[in-house]
Amino acid sequence: MTGIKLAVVGGGSTYTPELIDGFARLRDVLPVEELVLVDPAADRLELVGGLARRIFARQGHPGRITWTGDLDAGVDGADAVLLQLRVGGQAARNEDETWPLECGCVGQETTGAGGLAKALRTVPVVLDIAERVRRRNPDAWIVDFTNPVGIVTRALLTAGHKAVGLCNVAIGFQRKFARLLDVAPQDVQLEHVGLNHLTWERAVRVGGEDVLPRLIAEHGDAIAADLHMPRTLVERLGVVPSYYLRYYYQHDEVVRELRTKPSRAAEVAAMEKELLAMYGDPALDEKPELLGKRGGAFYSEAAVALTSSLLRDTGDVQVVNALNNGTLPFLPDDAVIEVPATVGAGGAAPVPVRPLEPLYAGLIAHVTAYEHLALEAALKGGRDRVFEALLAHPLVGQIEYADRLADELLAHNREHLAWA
Repeated sequence: MTGIKLAVVGGGSTYTPELIDGFARLRDVLPVEELVLVDPAADRLELVGGLARRIFARQGHPGRITWTGDLDAGVDGADAVLLQLRVGGQAARNEDETWPLECGCVGQETTGAGGLAKALRTVPVVLDIAERVRRRNPDAWIVDFTNPVGIVTRALLTAGHKAVGLCNVAIGFQRKFARLLDVAPQDVQLEHVGLNHLTWERAVRVGGEDVLPRLIAEHGDAIAADLHMPRTLVERLGVVPSYYLRYYYQHDEVVRELRTKPSRAAEVAAMEKELLAMYGDPALDEKPELLGKRGGAFYSEAAVALTSSLLRDTGDVQVVNALNNGTLPFLPDDAVIEVPATVGAGGAAPVPVRPLEPLYAGLIAHVTAYEHLALEAALKGGRDRVFEALLAHPLVGQIEYADRLADELLAHNREHLAWA
């Protein structure tokens, strides 16, 4: 494959050096000739861009790295555009994580009332970016890492864009299980099924054998500790739920915890300040250890693999967010699910999935209905649509809460919602 051009929208993010490190290490998989970081925050962009160049130089990567605040110029001629933006920054995230708690509901940036707020802020911005990408380069692929990934990817695909959604939960499990089993990560195949941030590992195969029962028996304590869920639950279910299932399975306990400690956004904001100071050090030429605590582990490797497969038409299987198209027969075809899919020049096509038990199918269907209503609210606006989406969400679901949360959501997000 000849050298390619990539654009990273949200390139001023403190995540970006993780991505750059992956591009540098995996240049045989994805030979990047030109990489453009796009971000309106010029001060952050300068710090991140400088470190990105030093990482490439240290690892002997010949690619050219530039940065700009001009989206149209940045995406012009790009083979793929990676989206990793946060509308409203950590300040908006902090609100997403706090005001729902006043109603006794989980405050979280990707699910519940806070996740809906993020979707409403984000979808219109992402669709505008995607339309500008399409005008500049209709053949470019969009890889979406912007949360809530499922809703944002559904918005992109519904609008006819060439897009695939990406999350690092599956690759995180793959790497963790490989470490516990003492095998190479590429030898571990996951039966990963659900929606973005609502998934279960129903099988873990090595050499065609499902080793999940052995994993749970031998390493149940470590797995449960990572999930912050009881080992007995993992043993009873015989599957490994994603960490995000804790918001559903232990909702009230999580709310009590969140009320007694600083928000994750506050922690991340402090971490970002420290990271940006590090990035400004001209002697730093590798991603700092602190970045590992920021989140997004293995994101770069997943992004490299996905982008390479789209551009090289490899037809390999990766866990991505893609249109359902009958894969889960109890969902509409235009729902976006997170499952293993065959990835190539035509996009991502989910591989067949074994029939799902009602315990999982029911929650997936419930949250899919919410995501449909959330997208309607993001595209068309209106307090009534916000109320309906909240009423449909299993973490809200009561008239009194949905009414109050709708008012709180609008009060905290008016500057980001043109219709409000």
